[in-house]
Formats: sequence, C-alpha cells, structure tokens
Amino acid sequence: MPAPGRGSTTVLVVEDEPAIAQAIARRLAAEGWAVEAVGDGLLGVERAATLQPDVVVLDVMLPGIDGLEVCRRIQAERPVPVLMLTARDDETDMLIGLGVGADDYMTKPFSMRELVARTKALLRRTERAAQAAEQAVAAQPDPPVEIGDVLIDRAQRRVTRDGAEVHLTPTEFDLLLALVASPRTVLTRERLLAEVWDWVDASGTRTVDSHIKALRRKLGPDLIRTVHGVGYAFEPADTHEQDGA
Repeated sequence: MPAPGRGSTTVLVVEDEPAIAQAIARRLAAEGWAVEAVGDGLLGVERAATLQPDVVVLDVMLPGIDGLEVCRRIQAERPVPVLMLTARDDETDMLIGLGVGADDYMTKPFSMRELVARTKALLRRTERAAQAAEQAVAAQPDPPVEIGDVLIDRAQRRVTRDGAEVHLTPTEFDLLLALVASPRTVLTRERLLAEVWDWVDASGTRTVDSHIKALRRKLGPDLIRTVHGVGYAFEPADTHEQDGA
C-alpha cells in the first residue's frame, strides 16, 4: 500500500496471519484511513519509526520478536496508541501488554465492528489529549492535584507517590484522573468506559478491570477499592480492606 498522504489518519497493522491482516486492513481502510500491514515484529518496529502512525494494531504472537517487545520498542521511540491482539484469554499476557505501553487489547476471535469502535476511541482520546496540551500552553496550567501521598501533575502528565515517580501509560493516567476527580466515590465500570475509553456500551468491562490491576501494580494495592459488581473508588486512606479486581 502506498505511503499515506500528509494529514491522513494512519494505522499500522502488525499481524502475521495474512487472512486476518488483510481483513483488518480492508475494514479499517473502509473508514477512510490509510492502512499498512506488516507480518513480523522487527518490520513492525521499523515501519512504526518510518510511518509515524496515529495508532498501531498489534498481535502478540509474531515471528522475529513478539508483540510485547514490539510495543516496548515502539513506545520507547515515540508514544503511540496501541491496540493489542491476543489469541489467548490470558490475564497475565494482558497485564504484561498494558505494562509495556499498550492502551487496549482484544482477544481473538473478535468482531471487526468492535475493532473499529475501539480504534476510533483510541484516536478520539489522542485528539483530546493533544487539544488539552495546546490549551495548557495557551493558558495558565492546571495546578497539580495532591491527594494523600499521590501528586498528579496534569500539565506534564506525571504522577508521583511519596516523592517517587510512577510511570503510567496514557490510559492509566486518564483512568487515575477519572478516579481521583471523585475520591471515595464508587464509579461504575460503565462510567469509566465512557469517560476514559469513550465507549458507549459495556462490552469492555474486563478492560477496566485489567487496567485497574495494572494501576495497583504501579501505585500500590491500597489506593483503589473494589466494590464487587459495581466498580471502583479511589481511597487514599489505608483503612479499607483491599479486594482483587
């Protein structure tokens, strides 16, 4: 596929199964996006550096280097939204993927309609973040949010706990902001999906759960309380019992 023109929305698909790669590329191209598909990990890293895509759809199982290493190298070069595809419904793989910078994941088999919806949501969130950054430059930056021993610098999108910096992915940062905006208030998974992922249905509640677990691994297990069957609350006090996601 020829290189996309300047100003186009570009998507890089890294998938080694030709039938799946072609189906994804055709469906995303139907949205008016410029799509390029490659079939191995090393080439995916190379094309991401050259193409500078707006979003990457990335399979975990790849020849050469696997998708987790591809994601790590891509994010080290330039932050970009990554939708990871996995053939296994394995939460460990999902958490590792989120830990190396993936923003979302889908388990095969998946519907093309949902793939498009999730890709659009990633693009909308990226656009909103860019607009917020531009507004921050033009206006007085928002003061940092301090709650307990957690300090959140919204202008620089940096988080520290007890003085130590915590490296969060863009999605984890947005999720933390949503929780901190209403401390000690239980937010449903559906509300978090709408506010953070910009989804209008509840099909991705497991995505919320996995990102919460990733946040707990980085910030500590004592800050986010689970209300089973409902959602989550940010509670910096250490007086509550900690449940699993």
